[in-house]
Amino acid sequence: MRPTSIGSSSSSRATEGPGWRVNQLLGAALLATLVVSPAAALAEPAAASTTSAQADENGQLPTVTVTAAKRSESLQQVPVAVSVLEGEALEQANRNTLGSLTSQVPSLNFRTGASNKDTSLFLRGVGTISTSPGVEPTVSTVIDGVPLARPGQSTLDLLDVQRIEVLRGPQGTLFGKNASAGVINIVSREPASELERFIDASYYGFGNETRLRAGISGPIAPGLRASLTALAGHEDGNVTNVYDGSRVNGYDKRGVRGRLVWDIDRDSKLSLSADFLKSRDDIPTGVVTRTSLIAYPSGTVSTYPAFAAALGPVQASDDNRRINTNLATQVEDRNRGVALQYDRKLGGGHQLTAITGWRAWNNDQLQDGDRLSAAAVGLPQSHDHGQLDFEQLSQEVRIASPLGQNFGLPIDYVAGLLTFHTKDKEIYRRDVLRVVANGTDYSDWGEAHYGSNSHSTAVFGEGRWHFSPSWRAIAGARWTQDRLDFNHERERSTPDAQFNGAIPGVNPAVSINGDTSAIGRSGRLGLQNDLSESATAYLTYTRGYKGPAFNVFFNMLARDALALKPETSNSVELGLKSEWLDRRVRLNVAAFSTDYKNYQANFYDTVDGTVVTRLINAGEVSSRGLEIDLQAQATRQLSVSAALAYVHARIDQFNCPAGAAASCDVNGKPLPFSPDWKASVQASYRIPLAEGRQLELGTDYAWQSKVQYDIGQFADTIQGAYGIWNASIAVAQPTKGWRVALLAKNLLDKSYAPFLGRGSTFVNRWVPRDDQRYFGVQARYDF
Repeated sequence: MRPTSIGSSSSSRATEGPGWRVNQLLGAALLATLVVSPAAALAEPAAASTTSAQADENGQLPTVTVTAAKRSESLQQVPVAVSVLEGEALEQANRNTLGSLTSQVPSLNFRTGASNKDTSLFLRGVGTISTSPGVEPTVSTVIDGVPLARPGQSTLDLLDVQRIEVLRGPQGTLFGKNASAGVINIVSREPASELERFIDASYYGFGNETRLRAGISGPIAPGLRASLTALAGHEDGNVTNVYDGSRVNGYDKRGVRGRLVWDIDRDSKLSLSADFLKSRDDIPTGVVTRTSLIAYPSGTVSTYPAFAAALGPVQASDDNRRINTNLATQVEDRNRGVALQYDRKLGGGHQLTAITGWRAWNNDQLQDGDRLSAAAVGLPQSHDHGQLDFEQLSQEVRIASPLGQNFGLPIDYVAGLLTFHTKDKEIYRRDVLRVVANGTDYSDWGEAHYGSNSHSTAVFGEGRWHFSPSWRAIAGARWTQDRLDFNHERERSTPDAQFNGAIPGVNPAVSINGDTSAIGRSGRLGLQNDLSESATAYLTYTRGYKGPAFNVFFNMLARDALALKPETSNSVELGLKSEWLDRRVRLNVAAFSTDYKNYQANFYDTVDGTVVTRLINAGEVSSRGLEIDLQAQATRQLSVSAALAYVHARIDQFNCPAGAAASCDVNGKPLPFSPDWKASVQASYRIPLAEGRQLELGTDYAWQSKVQYDIGQFADTIQGAYGIWNASIAVAQPTKGWRVALLAKNLLDKSYAPFLGRGSTFVNRWVPRDDQRYFGVQARYDF
């Protein structure tokens, strides 16, 4: 049978060689760099002091200031590919999690799951898929200077955000915690200098979602400012469990974030921030789309009629939104943290920054592994209960020079020191119920206690040498020492003799532990040239590093005690940042080529007749492509932005593990969660009305090509190409502080899968929030 794509009638195309594509992309970017000469007449430079308000009044684009280089600097001068998303715009679009950002940043992708432990971020096609506490994320998330050690921590609600900076490519020379594929830098709002208060309420259909936010910010004493923001949210969900008629795939959230800033004197400032979020999700472990499996590479189709019958009355389909399970899958999370930051201005315009951060994460999950309402002959029931307690402590100290001249030399720099410690404890239990032909039930169980500790110390820095008025040389380095240990002990019941000592999904008892350490050296070299006062180009080479790892999970065996080698990368990036037509058009382009060695990834293995996944050094992979970001202020009323990414992320040389349960013939195939093409476009139009009111019209469209969700390259884990179109209309009166909006999501009513996973007898998908057309209303009042 010919392999087909989920959600698409087209079959997978043959892999094309990446060489000519990369040459074309690099050539195109170089040509664009040469075209924008210092004498370019299209772009007249605007004064450096132009503010956002002035820019809007003049019909220009506002200046975007970022801290991507660990100091405030114009986005157009930072020699790194960065996308900036404003917190207010995200709130108005009901994009409240990092996973929702993927529609606006084409190079960013997100793996969802039934538990936050199963989530991951991907940049330029590269990310880490593992629930192990002994693995650091490939894409680092940083909140106000404090890095998050586990990918699952980054699923907290985006509360009180000023902006989000998405930095693409290795970033170890500027950020305290190493980031081998990129950084999501979240910057929260500072307390206001004058009293501000707001309340924001919204309701969205197709899931019965309600959200309420309220906040207050302002001075509380001379030199002392504070802010407090609270959130309450609920959603019933858009999936029906026919077992009891309940609605699932929703959430309950309660959170608060506070910040206190003490302006000690003109040269020093102390900031204390704290946040707490408690959430309860009932995301099912996928809804079944197929009761058959397509083998790779043969294309042989195996059907499982017994599972299909047991699933009834639910019928598998690509747009299925029904389940039939007797265990209510649910996850309870408590995410909280405290950060203390001290800033001090030193002589010569230098600034000292010290950030102490503590965070804790508790995760309690119940999961129905069999996806059925009862055990049946040949279809055992599997129910899981996992508990996670995690803590991290970080200390970062850095010094940043002012831009330009220092010590009488044309140099500027950032240098720092980081210490980072984590402690993880987990308990995971699996209960298995089997039914034999005579109707007799057999109950078995397995329970594991495990955890890990990590200690990381790093010295990092990056400097720029302004060796001419328009040329700069870039040099950065990082030294990292990682130490990691783990412990694991699993026990299980004694199965009935007729099962030959095997329990489906539960490996034999084991008691193991291990430790490892490594030293990583990474860095960056580059050149930057101001082609004109409104255009700059850069070329950089970056060495990335990701520390060693252990595959610590419920079913680990003695062979998993072997540490994975550190993952390294070599990346070349050529970029152009430019502004045109008197700052009414902003065009940024980046071409990149990155090669990874000892890539850490999950692959299939067989243990006691059960297929499991193992974290391995999968070999060598590469990511090459082109990114284009465009913003235009067409008129004072009309603004347009667009982004396009071509990412050719491929497996170059796969290291096949002994006894693999799936074909290792995957060289040249795509990395999971990385479509070759992604694009997005947004437009907004403001119409002045009487008495200071204004009508705001907005629309956005995001499209991506087909994507493979499994490194095993199965034809039934491919999502076909699709696009999502949203729109909004709002009436606002800024002078009186109110705004009311109507939102329309997924106007084309397109059902799709943000993730497809395979079981032993089925394929299932995770159902997104916008899996069908729905509408919502928002109301905000500032007073």
